[in-house]
Amino acid sequence: MDCRETFDPHEFRHALSHFATGVTVITTQGAGHPYGMTANAFASVSLDPSLVLVCVVDGREGSERIRENRVFAVNVLSGHQEQLSRYFASDDRPRGWATFERIPHRLAATGSPILDGVAAFFDCRVTAAHPAGDHVIFIGEVVALGTNPAESPLLFHHGVYKRLPAGPEV
Repeated sequence: MDCRETFDPHEFRHALSHFATGVTVITTQGAGHPYGMTANAFASVSLDPSLVLVCVVDGREGSERIRENRVFAVNVLSGHQEQLSRYFASDDRPRGWATFERIPHRLAATGSPILDGVAAFFDCRVTAAHPAGDHVIFIGEVVALGTNPAESPLLFHHGVYKRLPAGPEV
């Protein structure tokens, strides 16, 4: 195993790619239009109370919308939703109300969009925001959730999307 005490951001990112992650689309909506972005920096924080976190680039539209709206939803993409991940990761996607025009979804209790066909979702109210490097860590209390046992999650590993084979739920 190669061990380095000095490294550049490219080497750091490469090392991180060895960790397989789920793929999510973080959505939010307040008084203005809905917003969505692809993210894989999502984790559970606490069972009681039910808390999750998402990490969002600071100073970009996503972090500003979540700060303003004080709500977000985590949409855990299913194996067949790679195109949705690519869409919400694209800088060329439509903005404003047009973002969700052709994306089947419904609104959660907080008003955040929940995408059709996801493996799971978590609808959250922001309880804290912490700056961390070039990101903001948003902690959200889960106010509603849903799961779809028929769907396996979409994964990301070594820079490529991967799918789990379908199998019985344990």
